[in-house]
Amino acid sequence: MAKEAMKLVANNKKAYHDYFIEEKYEAGLVLHGTEVKSLRMGKCSIKEAFVRIENGEVFAYGMHISPYEKGNIFNKDPLRVKKLLFHRQEINKLTGKIAEKGYTLVPLQVYFQNGRAKIEIGLAKGKKLYDKRQDIAKKDQRREAEKEMKIKLRG
Repeated sequence: MAKEAMKLVANNKKAYHDYFIEEKYEAGLVLHGTEVKSLRMGKCSIKEAFVRIENGEVFAYGMHISPYEKGNIFNKDPLRVKKLLFHRQEINKLTGKIAEKGYTLVPLQVYFQNGRAKIEIGLAKGKKLYDKRQDIAKKDQRREAEKEMKIKLRG
């Protein structure tokens, strides 16, 4: 069976910079008509978004889906709270993990899979300033090593 088509809409690189991502989960998004059209055009931002579990349901806050230009009166509020579709046992598992100190849920990416809007959520633990500095130093070292390899290959 062929691998299903995945069209990336939004990516949250900032999440990888600010958090250690321990586990990833995939959830469906509850959207209204014009929001889907806007998503298909790639007009979505999850940089400021966060996820909460309330009364046994999972919601995404701060996820910005720009209003659809041709949507007129049917457009919804761009920062509307969006419900995420999880299985009950996944919600219970996540609730238990979040109860531990320092854990939070962060949206990592929004994409279409087989025509359905999906969101990838990461169970994350916050990084301290020195962790971020270490990550930046590792990236710099890797970049330098790649640069040297290019020079050696040319020479």
